[in-house]
Amino acid sequence: MTEQGLIEECKAGNLQSFRKLIVSTSPFVFSIAFRMLQDEDLAKDVVQETMVTVWQKLRNIKSAGSFKTWVYRIAVNKCYDCLRKIKKNAEFRIDDKTWEIISGRIPDQPDTYLENEEIGRLLNFMVRKLSPRQQVVFILSEIEEKDSDEVSRITGMTKTLVKANLYYARKKISAMMEKYM
Repeated sequence: MTEQGLIEECKAGNLQSFRKLIVSTSPFVFSIAFRMLQDEDLAKDVVQETMVTVWQKLRNIKSAGSFKTWVYRIAVNKCYDCLRKIKKNAEFRIDDKTWEIISGRIPDQPDTYLENEEIGRLLNFMVRKLSPRQQVVFILSEIEEKDSDEVSRITGMTKTLVKANLYYARKKISAMMEKYM
């Protein structure tokens, strides 16, 4: 069944179709939330809150083409809400389970494991030092490999603002890397 068909069935109240939509969108929502919040439990909460909001407002969606972007935008806004509630803690800690989630895209080679772990910790530490807007733009662009058009649609920022935030995020991370090296 097509995504448009699933959305139409969801609008009619079909929970099985909604379940299929959740299965297709929640991994990316979790990925974004986890990378922004650096906490697995908070990321799971954001996924759940996002899906509840999607269910409540699904009747407002006009086209299937914009559905995923709409869901991701809701998720990013939920992350912003969560970040506003959290006091930033300068100390950075990461456990083995968290590292496994973060490093899911890094090949598992014994000789590079420690190096990759250090790079992952360092990158996550640096990303947390960015403003929330810079964080989401950097994560979507550099880690999730989304183009500036899609980042613009997900965040609601103009392409110019996306590019500016990405520029300053890269600049700030580069400055932090110079200090680290």
